[in-house]
Amino acid sequence: MRTKWSLSVLVLLLTFAGVATAAEETAFDAQAAFDRLTELAGTWTGTAAGEGKAAEESEGQDMNVTHRFQVSANGTVVMETMNPGTEHEMINMYHLDGDDLMLTHYCAGGNQPRMRIVAAESSPDHLVFDFDGGTNLDPAVDGHIHAARIQLKSDEIHSAWISYYNGEQGGKMTFYLTRAE
Repeated sequence: MRTKWSLSVLVLLLTFAGVATAAEETAFDAQAAFDRLTELAGTWTGTAAGEGKAAEESEGQDMNVTHRFQVSANGTVVMETMNPGTEHEMINMYHLDGDDLMLTHYCAGGNQPRMRIVAAESSPDHLVFDFDGGTNLDPAVDGHIHAARIQLKSDEIHSAWISYYNGEQGGKMTFYLTRAE
């Protein structure tokens, strides 16, 4: 009986050790993701395509776009300027908050939604952000960017920006960018 109990305990301990090791291997590393964002410094060009309300706003046409990434504040912030110098210029600020990666979108619409990384769905090359509050908006009624999905490849960025209207998903704008300089 003692051997059976000892074997059960051993199996249980090995199972927990395996689960702990797997969890450690798959844990999201916010610093590694932020470091990956710093590598984007420079100018990126490409196109943007809208779906839903975003397609209406772009009149169903793909748009040529430019994004500039700049590392600032002694390396603690990455600033992305979307369409610099145009009436649609917007700023995204990425920074660490302890073990979290944060994104604040400074919208041409005058609001500032804040998003937090969804660690369970993210990796340094695939960033999933969801709404975590904001300023100058009531998420139940005001249009705002509510989520972002950013795929970083060696020489490409694919980012989808999901907007909400009246508390529901209403559109998506997807950017396809390549490094210009």
